Amino acid sequence: MIIVKSKLQSDEDLQILDWLTPIEYGTQHSDFLHRRQPGTCQWLLDSTQYQTWLNTGKQILFCPGIPGTGKTILTSVVVDHLLTRFQSDQTVSIVYVYCSFRRKDEQKYDNLLVSLLKQLAQNQASLPKGIRDLYNRHRKKQTRPPSDEISKLIQAVAALFSRVFVVVDALDECKASDGCRENFISELFNLQNHSTTSIFATSRFVPEVTSKFDKCTILEIRANDEDVKKYLEVHMKGLPSFAQQDRQLQEEIKMVISEAADGMYVLSYNRYVKRR
Repeated sequence: MIIVKSKLQSDEDLQILDWLTPIEYGTQHSDFLHRRQPGTCQWLLDSTQYQTWLNTGKQILFCPGIPGTGKTILTSVVVDHLLTRFQSDQTVSIVYVYCSFRRKDEQKYDNLLVSLLKQLAQNQASLPKGIRDLYNRHRKKQTRPPSDEISKLIQAVAALFSRVFVVVDALDECKASDGCRENFISELFNLQNHSTTSIFATSRFVPEVTSKFDKCTILEIRANDEDVKKYLEVHMKGLPSFAQQDRQLQEEIKMVISEAADGMYVLSYNRYVKRR
């Protein structure tokens, strides 16, 4: 597992980045990735849609799915795959955001923008002059930069890379009030129009989100049959003791639940066993 660390060394540079936003997604990313069952999620990385997105510049891959299909875990796998593949290529930048309704108060439009800018800056060997100028200009007045100023800087810093990958999970959980979600999606498209940016995004089937991606490559997220079997095998340990001692019962449970899963990982083993 690869975790992005800032390439900047100066205390002043790090102070400026922290002034942009103290919000980090690295801890969340690590947590989500650790929840992945070994050997799962490979189907997405091997898919034609993903490989085309990965190897062709300025592409958008939109992956909608119903609740419980593992969209966030898959997103963390995509981020890790990109970080691993391009870890030695300083001309490529990977930035990511995990949207969450639990963090809706901090995930406002301006905060999302500065998070993108901060991550882009972290992937540079030295702090871009535009960001230092922004800091000096607003620090003296004790003001915060407006969104249009941040947007221009995002485009300018993104242009320093040969390729930029932006990965956003759970766009449906990005707050819709105050135009936050709509403006953020528009900013992602705007960034792509002005740089060699590829976008990977997930969401539930929310019309206000899915309609924005109707002209993009779409790959629906569903729990892969083989992944479900691996998931169930691990969770057999959570069954009552009598079930753990009955291999035939375990196989029956896995078969019945796999057939009933309908593309979801959110399953109930104990409920099934209690009905026996």
